[in-house]
Amino acid sequence: HRVLALRCGSIMSSSYNKAVGQFWTSYQVNTPQKLKIIDVFLLYILITGIVQFAYCVLVGTFPFNSFLAGFISTVGTFILTVCLRIQVNPSQTEIKTTPERAFADFLFCNLILHLVVFNFMG
Repeated sequence: HRVLALRCGSIMSSSYNKAVGQFWTSYQVNTPQKLKIIDVFLLYILITGIVQFAYCVLVGTFPFNSFLAGFISTVGTFILTVCLRIQVNPSQTEIKTTPERAFADFLFCNLILHLVVFNFMG
C-alpha cells in the first residue's frame, strides 16, 4: 500500500507540475504586457490584504475602524482592479469599452471608494 501511495503521489505531483508549467508558459506568451502589470498590482494588493489580516489576528484590532477601513480599501481596490483587467483584456468581447474609458471609470470609482474609507475612519 505504501509503494502504491508513493507512486500515486509522484504521478499527481508530476501532472501538477506539468499543468503549472504549461499554464505559466501560456501566460507568458499570450498575455499582453498591460495585463501583466495589472496582475502584478493585483498580487501586491492581495499580499497587502493578507498582511493586514495577519496583523489583526496577531496584534489585535484596537483601532477597529482603522483596521476595517484599511481592509475595505484593500478589498475594494482589488475588486475594482479585477474589473479594470476584465475591461481592458483584448480577448474578451462582451464589454464594449475603450481602455481609456475603463481606466477613467477605475480612477473615479477608486476616488469614491477612498472618500468613503476616509469618512469611515473618522
